[in-house]
Amino acid sequence: MFLLVCITFAFSCQNPQMNMTKVKAPTAKKVAKELSIHNDIRVDDYYWMKDRDDQEVIEHLEKENTYFEKMMAHTKNFQNSLFQEMKSRIKENDNSVPYKYNGYWYITRFEIGKEYPIYARKKERLDAEEEILFDCNELAKGHEFFNLSSFSISQDNTLAAFSVDTVSRRKYTLQIKDLKTGEIRKDKVENTAGNSVWADDNKTIFYSKQDDLTLRSDKIFKHKLGTSSDEDMLVYHEKDETFGTYVYKSKSKKYIIIGSYSTLTSEFRTLEANNPDGEFKIFSPRTRGLEYDISHYDDHFYVLTNKDNANNFKLMKVKEGNTSFENWKEFIPHRPDVLLEGMEIFNEFYVLAERRNGLNQIKIVRWDGSDSYYLPFDNETYTASIGGNPDFDTEILRYSYNSMTTPNSVIDFNMKTKEKEVKKEQEVQGGKFAKENYIEKRVWATARDGNKIPMSMVYHKDTKLNANTPLLQYAYGSYGATIDPYFSTTRLSLLDRGFVYVIAHIRGGQYLGRPWYEDGKLLKKKNTFTDFIDCSKFLIAENYTSSEHLYAMGGSAGGLLMGAIINMAPELYKGVVASVPFVDVVTTMLDDSIPLTTGEYDEWGNPNEKKYYDYMKSYSPYDQVSAKSYPNLLVTTGLHDSQVQYFEPAKWVAKLRELKTDTNLLLFDINMDAGHGGSSGRFESLKEVAKEYTFLIDLEGKID
Repeated sequence: MFLLVCITFAFSCQNPQMNMTKVKAPTAKKVAKELSIHNDIRVDDYYWMKDRDDQEVIEHLEKENTYFEKMMAHTKNFQNSLFQEMKSRIKENDNSVPYKYNGYWYITRFEIGKEYPIYARKKERLDAEEEILFDCNELAKGHEFFNLSSFSISQDNTLAAFSVDTVSRRKYTLQIKDLKTGEIRKDKVENTAGNSVWADDNKTIFYSKQDDLTLRSDKIFKHKLGTSSDEDMLVYHEKDETFGTYVYKSKSKKYIIIGSYSTLTSEFRTLEANNPDGEFKIFSPRTRGLEYDISHYDDHFYVLTNKDNANNFKLMKVKEGNTSFENWKEFIPHRPDVLLEGMEIFNEFYVLAERRNGLNQIKIVRWDGSDSYYLPFDNETYTASIGGNPDFDTEILRYSYNSMTTPNSVIDFNMKTKEKEVKKEQEVQGGKFAKENYIEKRVWATARDGNKIPMSMVYHKDTKLNANTPLLQYAYGSYGATIDPYFSTTRLSLLDRGFVYVIAHIRGGQYLGRPWYEDGKLLKKKNTFTDFIDCSKFLIAENYTSSEHLYAMGGSAGGLLMGAIINMAPELYKGVVASVPFVDVVTTMLDDSIPLTTGEYDEWGNPNEKKYYDYMKSYSPYDQVSAKSYPNLLVTTGLHDSQVQYFEPAKWVAKLRELKTDTNLLLFDINMDAGHGGSSGRFESLKEVAKEYTFLIDLEGKID
């Protein structure tokens, strides 16, 4: 069969659009569904695709996959070679940098040819005998998808609570492993959110559970070792449908903490870990718009908060016992030009994660005030972040550093002596990578409203920048999530073929502080889309590329971005990759049975209110599809996606097929075994990246 396909396409390999005339694209049936609210009627002809149990839906998705395979058949050999190229850069027998916690060194390692990690530990010394906690390669046998969400070790180091998902729908089964015998105990809890924490008695576990339909984490339970999950006690129920909840242990180990969160509001409850049958106490009652996070040290809590209009956040402190917000005292004031992102607490020091002008900063301060300083970072654009630091009684800060040309390094910094040790630098295998062969820089575009939009850029030193240069522009732009300039081994496959790669730090993210996020959400959401478009126009105007060679990519909420820009400015782009795209905004946000919907009203607005409905409808990619030319388009999804349901991109593709007036490619690739994150194995996931990159490289005529 493969040979026949190759023969059929042999004559058209240099022009993939020609394949459109040889292979018929799937045509979805139309069943009109009227959706009415606010005296407005929308007709959705593809609403029927919502039923994943309908065999006709599955058959349609399979037809799309068949079409994708046929249209990409001429690239199969290249996809395979690209996959091997990406895989060859990865060190297969790799180990994480060990970290010490409660008397043990914990290590994650990979073995040659294996997809999944092995979690191990060594008692007290790194030269001690290795104890394997979980070999995920063994646990994954017989499953198309596997994810070990997390594991939690009891205080006496003898038991591990762990959570596994084998469907890719974020429904985790919680179990207990006896680390002395290696046996999996009979304790089993279904449909958890994946996290758990031990009390100090080594027999009580707190965990979060999800609503069966919406998958909202809404309940915290207490499980006693050796009992049935039916006997587990509900200790907290988050009844507000716009909130989720989770549970964790303070770094000081003194408290079990329940967190409740929405987009704009936080609330916490605390319980001393040595009193698991006690009552949780509210830290400070929720107040709409008040966000805070807490860290415990000595007899105080330190509170990272936006209280009193501190939109870039400040740090406050409050004594144990009476922690309501009226008792909070200012510790570090709000600074309009610095976003305070986090705090790490040690016995003698505290460490602040800050962001100034888009760049990460790490500040180290002695509790006694005798010393404070910033770690030096001299690059124009980079990423530096505080790493895993579970040990409270240490003078070593672990942090990581990388940039678009510099592989990631894990660094241990002695906060007393100010000496640093690079514990590990990411190895790029294959012998072809050299940092000096690539150029990175930051450039600024001017948005239509006058704001300056930063972009991080990287390309090979031999790439000539002109109108014929292929350029891939990437962004996310929602939830205040910042896409920092990071190193990628897979990206080298584009750079080495003459592509420029650009991350646009558009509004909706927090790259330039909290106001940058607030200016790209709710009734200002369109700023996200116009920022991206204005960045594209800048790149063209400055002769980095042209519309004949400009490509765009985004996933999830970044997929919404892709859908919006091709409706608003399709002429700017040669091709677009939209991964697991959130494109049916209005219908999804009106359906509170869909996972994540109610918790996102503060991000997108509640369309049950007319002003939000009208605004959403004006940019919703699915609602705004019209009869016009669109760029070449690759859309991906996972059948079991719980964050952006498969039927959103499925409906969008069907409507685009119906209305678009061009002969450009429109391909839809559905992973029938995975969810939002795609394939679970470290190598299988590379195959998905290889597909996306092949799509772009083929459009450039650079298949080698």
